[in-house]
Amino acid sequence: MAETTEKITLDMLTPDGVSIKKQQYIEVNDTEYPIGEPWRRAYVNSASGRQQVQDEVPEPYRSAIFAVWGDTPTVADPVGGSPAEEDAGSAE
Repeated sequence: MAETTEKITLDMLTPDGVSIKKQQYIEVNDTEYPIGEPWRRAYVNSASGRQQVQDEVPEPYRSAIFAVWGDTPTVADPVGGSPAEEDAGSAE
């Protein structure tokens, strides 16, 4: 009987971000085959990115990410766009 499983891969885990790939596989006669296209999402080590990881990424992957990221964000969250965009908008 064929059995399906989901595998999660942490691609490019750095102190500033991570890319997560999820892929469904089916096992037929002791051989695994991917099903469909992989799902991917990137997270950055910002305050909001850290919250997204906390909310969306299951253990033990979450702990692995935070082990590399440490206790504090390394990337600033954008607030209302870049400073250049804010300056341009205030000139109106």
